[in-house]
Amino acid sequence: MKELFIGFISFVQNWTVGANPQVGWEEGVIIGWQAVVMMAVGALLIYLAIKKEYEPMLLLPIGFGTILVNLPLSAVWAYEGEPGFLQILFNAGIATELFPVLIFIAVGAMCDFGPMFKNPVMMFFGAAAQFGIFFTIIIAVFLGQHVSFLSDFADLKVAASIGIIGAADGPTSIFVATRFAAKYLGPISVAAYSYMALVPLIQPPVIRLITTKKERQMKMVAHDGDVPRSLRICFPIAVTVIAGIVAPISVPLIGALMFGNLIRECTVLERLSAAAQNELANMVTLLLGLTIGSSMTAARFLTPQTLVILAMGLVAFVFDTAGGVFFAKFLNLFLKEKINPMVGAAGISAFPMSARVIQKMATAEDPHTFVIMQAVSANVSGQLGSVIAGGIVLALVPLLVG
Repeated sequence: MKELFIGFISFVQNWTVGANPQVGWEEGVIIGWQAVVMMAVGALLIYLAIKKEYEPMLLLPIGFGTILVNLPLSAVWAYEGEPGFLQILFNAGIATELFPVLIFIAVGAMCDFGPMFKNPVMMFFGAAAQFGIFFTIIIAVFLGQHVSFLSDFADLKVAASIGIIGAADGPTSIFVATRFAAKYLGPISVAAYSYMALVPLIQPPVIRLITTKKERQMKMVAHDGDVPRSLRICFPIAVTVIAGIVAPISVPLIGALMFGNLIRECTVLERLSAAAQNELANMVTLLLGLTIGSSMTAARFLTPQTLVILAMGLVAFVFDTAGGVFFAKFLNLFLKEKINPMVGAAGISAFPMSARVIQKMATAEDPHTFVIMQAVSANVSGQLGSVIAGGIVLALVPLLVG
């Protein structure tokens, strides 16, 4: 019994001591403190998903995947020279960009562009609210050139991958990071989905800071009427063709989104539309979360660069929100029918959460202020705008790099 107790104490010491995470038995260390920290991060993500309901469909699988890949001598990634199931899923779904593309088909099937067609001016907010992406790219390059431990950020591809967090579009962030900065896929993905979940906490204080009470109480006229079925069907086809001509590299993103939307709008594929919105979305989201979690090993995640990426993702998100608001104020200088500036903040891709946040703020300021239709229009435009922004980044960055 004494020998067993001593053996157990030795095992615990070896498990929690050691400088290098996940090294072999032969080195006398099973797991390092870094891996313990990462398992705590995974547990925190699970807590936020269950208790706070922050993007639970994604944060819970990411959190559990993080725990799995950081377990001592875990065989989920690799064991005895053979790939584990998480490595197989990562290579098949993330490295090949398959999972993000499948997610876009599901998102397209969920999107109703009808409100955007009824309020065409709202399309501009889908572009204006992407300002934070390009602002953050510039800041990232600047930091990379002047801060030694951030030298990786001087690479325009890495900077673009960080800036795209501001799109508030997880699949787009994953797609761009996979191509340009696979090393930072974990923190970029977590930042993108975390800030999407934190929209109700991030956007209101930013909006209040840059608007007046009178502006927040501004009422708008809703535009009624049916959208022709021909327009709904032609729109995804036209967008795909234009994207293919202007920026061919963006077609996997935009084409998948528009294909999903065409399935929805054609009205003759209701079963496929329902499957894309439910079974496909649920299954791919599950696998996507686990595989993202598998990239969050201690060696990759516990670095100063990770903290900076999380901070810069927040900067991108804040400036996207502010960009939409200021653009609405600019348009009001020329429009007869004024736009509630808060609606501009809904131009981010976090659909439909951002639109609900804007309406809640409007009602809090004045119970008779209803801007939900306009906010939804801007929000749907933001979904399309974020994908186009990702396509522009994918097309331009390689040309600028050389």
